[in-house]
Amino acid sequence: MPSVSTYLGATLNYQTSERICCNNHRFAEYAGYLAAPEVDLFSRLDPTKETIFYDSVCGLPLFIAPRGRTFEEFKKESLHHGWPSFRPEEMVSENVVVHPDGRMESICLTHLGHNLPQGGMDRYCIDLVCIAGEPLEEDDERVKILSLLNGTALERDELNTTLYESSAETFSGNYSNGSTVVTIILYVGAVILVIFLSQFVIKFVIERKKRGKEVQQKSGKYDSVGV
Repeated sequence: MPSVSTYLGATLNYQTSERICCNNHRFAEYAGYLAAPEVDLFSRLDPTKETIFYDSVCGLPLFIAPRGRTFEEFKKESLHHGWPSFRPEEMVSENVVVHPDGRMESICLTHLGHNLPQGGMDRYCIDLVCIAGEPLEEDDERVKILSLLNGTALERDELNTTLYESSAETFSGNYSNGSTVVTIILYVGAVILVIFLSQFVIKFVIERKKRGKEVQQKSGKYDSVGV
């Protein structure tokens, strides 16, 4: 969506948006991008109102923030982590998918970011360039994307922000437990190291005993010759 490049009057990199949001499940915009001088997201938001964040590809509403917290709390958490940081009640749950490994995408298949729980609650770490869209106009050719969703999408004109309540779980259990993976790697590495050291020690002891016997044999031979 070309409008991404001028989102809220900011200057976002359209190529970055295309690279991150489309055909990508791994890469992200750099940490702190939301606070870069040309972006400066929070200076462009109205701190007295909720902001609706739209899919950069298909224009569906994805998040409404802040909800259940103050603007300053939303801002502080996002700046601390380096990406816009949303909570379950701020998600438009009909339009967002959280996969078992924590990867997140819209129902239009736009890559959004990852679920990184904190404090016993899901926390969505989202790429700004992927939620910097706007609702599609009727004559936009991408409207056909929405027609393929079989009526499951909640579009902007159907979203009553006053009454809307997200059905997202507070803690879904869908996230990549990186700490467990690291623990397993360290454990396996420790086991391999112990085995290697054990073999080295055993070999060292055997070699030392062998040399000891050779010394004894030579010493005995010299003693017998002297006699």
